Amino acid sequence: MNSVLYPVCAAAALLAFLYKLRVLRTDRSVTQLFLLGNFFLQAIVFTVSTPFVWLTVSRAVDIVNFSGLLTQSCVILITACQQVVLLRLSNDPETAARKARPRLFALGLVLAVMIVLFSMATFSHENPTDFALTKAQLYPSYLLVYLLAYGVSQVDVQILCLRHAKIAPAPWLRRGLRLVGLTMPFVLTYTCCRLADIVAGQFGASGRAWEPVAQWSAALGTIINVVGWTLPDWGRHLSTAWQALDTRRAYRELEALHGSLTDQIPEPVLSLDADAGLRARLYRRMVEIRDAQWALRPWMSPALLVAAERACDERGLTGSERAAVIEATLLRAAVRGKAADDQPLDHDPHPRVIDPQDLSSELRFLRQLAKAFASGPPR
Repeated sequence: MNSVLYPVCAAAALLAFLYKLRVLRTDRSVTQLFLLGNFFLQAIVFTVSTPFVWLTVSRAVDIVNFSGLLTQSCVILITACQQVVLLRLSNDPETAARKARPRLFALGLVLAVMIVLFSMATFSHENPTDFALTKAQLYPSYLLVYLLAYGVSQVDVQILCLRHAKIAPAPWLRRGLRLVGLTMPFVLTYTCCRLADIVAGQFGASGRAWEPVAQWSAALGTIINVVGWTLPDWGRHLSTAWQALDTRRAYRELEALHGSLTDQIPEPVLSLDADAGLRARLYRRMVEIRDAQWALRPWMSPALLVAAERACDERGLTGSERAAVIEATLLRAAVRGKAADDQPLDHDPHPRVIDPQDLSSELRFLRQLAKAFASGPPR
């Protein structure tokens, strides 16, 4: 499984590193540097954890299972990078440095202890696929130090993420931090699996039964982590794409209503330049609908307004939904009256039930109005 799963994770981390590398041209802040370090170290961890690379690295330095020490040391450094990034995001530089110092000191101490315990171990052969299981059985103290440091630090990272997500100024930063915070179950699952390896090892057993769970937890947690940390950069492109798609959909939704009204009141319709964008066309369609609505008010009966209000009250409609149904009822009657050349009324009602306060609210209401107009009178 390592031969397939871990290269995928390594590729994801490397792509994130390369994607963020361009940011250094304009922003060489501590936050960006440590975030780059996070992705670079993740790429190292999963590249070296691939069995072929594991053997190559260990043999290159002529230390049995050196790759295990390297990857797990990088994991500790990854946690340190993430803590620094989050502290810098949440605090001014001086406060962030003050809060980071004890965390970095503790993780540095952990690395020193891990190196000492690793040097005391006597590995007889390479373990590219079961290094953690072997340590759990033969050298549980090394694995226990690593797991406690990893688990506690990662919980700290998740808590910092969720705290800052509540106050982050940008929506995609908030979403990205929440996504990183959602990796906590994977962190806890991986840690529990490795702790279970230690317990099983003390009874002469092996944790191979749940090894796939540990590997998948590490892999999925990493991929979600990478997506979450990069989401603030590329998420805005999703917003742009969604906005373009929603604009096109809104333009189509208003087409039938616009056509029905302007067939009777064509004066508001203006021809636009061929190069006018869709947003400009949508805005113009909204204006033409409202202008035609005002022009049709002489064919709107006050009695029909009262009847429409009563029907909405009977159905329990409120707010903008109620207003859309009432206005649609008046518009259908006005279109029929104008088409039949009925005489205009002397006392025409106000054609609008509510007046949205901004353009987005106006568009949202007109979409409701178009739907109500097409669905027929209230029952």
